[in-house]
Amino acid sequence: MAGATPTGDLGRTVAAAFGRLAKGVAAMFDVWGSAYRRLAESHALAVVGDAAVAVALAGTLFFTVPATDARENVALYLLLTLAPFAVVGPFLGRLFERMPGAYRGSLAASGLGRAAVALGMIWTRESLWLFPLAFGLLVLSRLGGIARSSVLPVVVGDPNALVAANARLARIGVLAGGIGGAVVAFLVAVGGPPLGLVPAAVAFVASAVAAVQLPRLRVVPRGRDRGPRRLPRRVRLALFATGGVRFLNGFLLLLFAFALRDLAAGVASLGLFLGAAGAGYFLAAWAAPAIGGYVTEEPMVVAALAVEAGAAFIAGQVFDVGSLTVLVAAVVLAGAAGFAWGTAKFGFDGLLQASMPVDARGRAFTFAESVLQLAWVFGALLPVLPILPTGLGLAGAGVAALVIQVVYVTLVLLPEAAGRRRDPDAAPPPERRGDQGVLDLL
Repeated sequence: MAGATPTGDLGRTVAAAFGRLAKGVAAMFDVWGSAYRRLAESHALAVVGDAAVAVALAGTLFFTVPATDARENVALYLLLTLAPFAVVGPFLGRLFERMPGAYRGSLAASGLGRAAVALGMIWTRESLWLFPLAFGLLVLSRLGGIARSSVLPVVVGDPNALVAANARLARIGVLAGGIGGAVVAFLVAVGGPPLGLVPAAVAFVASAVAAVQLPRLRVVPRGRDRGPRRLPRRVRLALFATGGVRFLNGFLLLLFAFALRDLAAGVASLGLFLGAAGAGYFLAAWAAPAIGGYVTEEPMVVAALAVEAGAAFIAGQVFDVGSLTVLVAAVVLAGAAGFAWGTAKFGFDGLLQASMPVDARGRAFTFAESVLQLAWVFGALLPVLPILPTGLGLAGAGVAALVIQVVYVTLVLLPEAAGRRRDPDAAPPPERRGDQGVLDLL
């Protein structure tokens, strides 16, 4: 009997490696049961669609137009991102509060609507009609994001696992977006933007199908509507600090994006820059559950501000007129900004999800996402003005991060006298981890 050939051994080794990889990917979806798996599948497919749209339209908005037009296009797009919250934010909050079971239908509607918009962009990508369609895409994306964040605690069940569950969803999204974005980038390079928008539509439809398979939510009625319930004090303070991280995130990313463009760095450099931000966010998705096992959510936000400040100061010191130095500084800064944002967001989401009852989460997330989006847009709009030198902007960002950090820690450590009177509308406090405070990571 002939012995095994080298080719056969190599084939079995490759097959075994792919088998282990497939099992590892499947395990990411199955930690908290079938409901979480369906939610994760819907999220992954939606991220693939969003990445495909972003890749397909990147040249239209940024690289194939003169510098002045690029800044105007970015400014218009940033302002458009505010509109979904101003127009549909109050409506979504009341919808989810009055109809908590609408989360599943909202996820499905978001996917189907985005599929239709992506197909419409094929014929409007070079006209002003692109911007109304972009508005519709953002509205539907917000609808899906708020529904997903609101339903996550229901499919997980354990309040102490929320940071880990949010981080796992983020890891799944980053992997799906990275793989899908790379495939679509190749298709766009070969056949143009339409070859990126069609796969986006397919991914959105598949996301809607996965959402429909989520189990129905059974919510215990809370009686008649008693109006909006205030966020707990610790959640409001965490939102302030997380908004600061988001503001600096938008500012720093756009500051370096325009610095790269002014140096004619090209699409490849921007891709490396954005890839570093995604890698930092992905690293935070791995680190956040480990950090959350030792400390509560507030120290995670404090640490995020410290990372952002340090990265801004270091990038400002090494920033130079040479294109290679700028690119290296941009990649390092983008990675740190992605890590800081991920750490702060996972901590804040877990805190909000654990602090609010299910019928109030929709409104709470609508408000929180509106604040965070406002912070990001206002931060990103500042570099659109061509009068801000990059070095000065980096130094200012570092100082701002330290100021926000000091203010947040001071407010958290102040006596919470007003908060000691229990709100009758507030949810009973879930079991939490130990008594670690905001100074644990300092």
